[in-house]
Amino acid sequence: MHYLLFYELAEDYMERRAPLRDGHLSLAWQAQERGELVLAGALSEPADGAVFLFQGSGPEAARQFAEADPYVSNGLVTSWQVRPWTTVVGDLASNPVRPGPG
Repeated sequence: MHYLLFYELAEDYMERRAPLRDGHLSLAWQAQERGELVLAGALSEPADGAVFLFQGSGPEAARQFAEADPYVSNGLVTSWQVRPWTTVVGDLASNPVRPGPG
């Protein structure tokens, strides 16, 4: 199953992130190496959010990531939420659905 972690970022996120970025990125790469985090990145134009794609049997990895993230604990993230994502198309889809005979 896939889970999306959404971040809403503080207005001054770009100015404040530098001293926290290595800790944030280390946490993300560790989650990726464990096979939990598939893709992640900030939204741009405007830089007001970020999206993380997690995979696993439940949302725990995504929640634990957010709770441990220095961006969250230092107020760069103003809110976050984890949502299940039913993926149906693509090589990595957790629930592939093909069109029926037509």
